[in-house]
Amino acid sequence: MKFHFLSSKNTEAKNTEKKLIKLFGQNSVEDADYIIPIGGDGLLLKSLHNFNKLNKPFFGINFGSIGFLMNNLSNENLNDMITNAKKSTFKPLKMTAQSVNNEIFEAYAYNEVSLMRQTHLASKIKIKINEKVKMEELICDGVLLSTSAGSTAYNLSAHGSILPLDSNILALTPISAFRPRRWRGALLSEISKIDFEVLNNDERSSSVTADNVEFRDISRVNIVSSEENKCTVLFDSKHSIEDKILNEQFNF
Repeated sequence: MKFHFLSSKNTEAKNTEKKLIKLFGQNSVEDADYIIPIGGDGLLLKSLHNFNKLNKPFFGINFGSIGFLMNNLSNENLNDMITNAKKSTFKPLKMTAQSVNNEIFEAYAYNEVSLMRQTHLASKIKIKINEKVKMEELICDGVLLSTSAGSTAYNLSAHGSILPLDSNILALTPISAFRPRRWRGALLSEISKIDFEVLNNDERSSSVTADNVEFRDISRVNIVSSEENKCTVLFDSKHSIEDKILNEQFNF
């Protein structure tokens, strides 16, 4: 097996990277069979964005603060861990946004797309699902659409539902909803088309973020699940991501 290692700025992660390179060697990312990010979920996410075109599997090693999507390094041989690992396909969201000046922006998100207010005033957002208006006016700090892989990140902090990786479901979650106050969001099929329209955007300007890329002064956002830029992420078979997701739902 040929590996390409990369690490976060964390001292322990850097030391582990040096140790693994000494043991297994370092290959260019183009020549490697596997890409090994060493750090936290943020580094894995960055790696997916940087290297998705290479069609290489990713096996993350956890040296982050949470590392929900990462694997714990054990005394086992890395070759054996990867050989026995379980595969999950991360399918991104494709976001197309239009600004108030009619500029068009496109970006992909493996975690979530979030539309947020830019000023002290709450955003007013119209929501369409599959071309049909489902909410005429959501008054809120924002709203986000999360993939199953991203459901334990910002979505969970906003009290959204945790989704199994193989669920083929997206989580639509309000952020500090004012009206309708009791709306807690919705679970949507992965094949759904979601549209947000910012109302009164001359007074209530909003920005949109796809993972770590932000665009400001947005009037409309269209989101679909994309077959482009899919990535394979590997998980240690002895510490499955399915168990992590299940346990998180009973972690009070």
